[in-house]
Amino acid sequence: MSFSGHTQKAIKRPFQLEALLSPQVPRSNYLHFQEEKLRLQLKKLLLHRMFLVAKTTANTEKKDITEYYEQAFQSILKYHLGETVTGLLLIYPTSILHILESSSGTLYRILLDYVNREKNEREFFIQGMKIIVMSHNIPTRIFMQWYVSVIKVPVMYLDDVTQSQSLEEVVTEFLTQTHKLALYIFKTVKVGTKGPGDNLHQLVPELLLPEQIIKYLCKSEEFLNPETFLNMFNKPIHITLDSEVVWPAPSRF
Repeated sequence: MSFSGHTQKAIKRPFQLEALLSPQVPRSNYLHFQEEKLRLQLKKLLLHRMFLVAKTTANTEKKDITEYYEQAFQSILKYHLGETVTGLLLIYPTSILHILESSSGTLYRILLDYVNREKNEREFFIQGMKIIVMSHNIPTRIFMQWYVSVIKVPVMYLDDVTQSQSLEEVVTEFLTQTHKLALYIFKTVKVGTKGPGDNLHQLVPELLLPEQIIKYLCKSEEFLNPETFLNMFNKPIHITLDSEVVWPAPSRF
């Protein structure tokens, strides 16, 4: 009897050891949660958002502008794989308002392509472009795709606000209205659809900027054009140390 008792104890020990060695359920924490969230968002690059305004030549059609940008995006995508461009292009009768979201390298090439076209073509249909704001390292995209909308009819206004407001007030209104419009599109336009369409002037006329503000910003010298911006971007930064301006120059051993 005692032999059988010892046998039973010997049999139980391997099972107890196996239970201790069995894989345990991993415990997660808040850090792991945040890392997983970033991984799921596929945030492989820093995002930037750029606001542009420009004038268009007479008889410029929507097809001309959209085809130009779509070809530019496809060409740039060969060098910047996975860095898609999202945003909104509003085409007014004689001007455009363009919001772009992508990496710094992609936005740089978009500006560079415009500068080359403006220099090489006798009369490029997009002229007088100005960079109003460039927001760096934005947390997320507002636009899920790149949308194009034509403002078919001009919106009537009682007075020209650019005559009574300062430049700071005009820029504040510009950014406020564009962000409100962006949030409206984010909430109403489903992913995969063509976009808000060409009837924004009927759906949300109160969110559309007057074209006179866009023209006013195009004329303002306070904002950089793409060529000047790129020259500053490519210019190296030289820092003069105090030791470099001391005379006689310090000797080094």
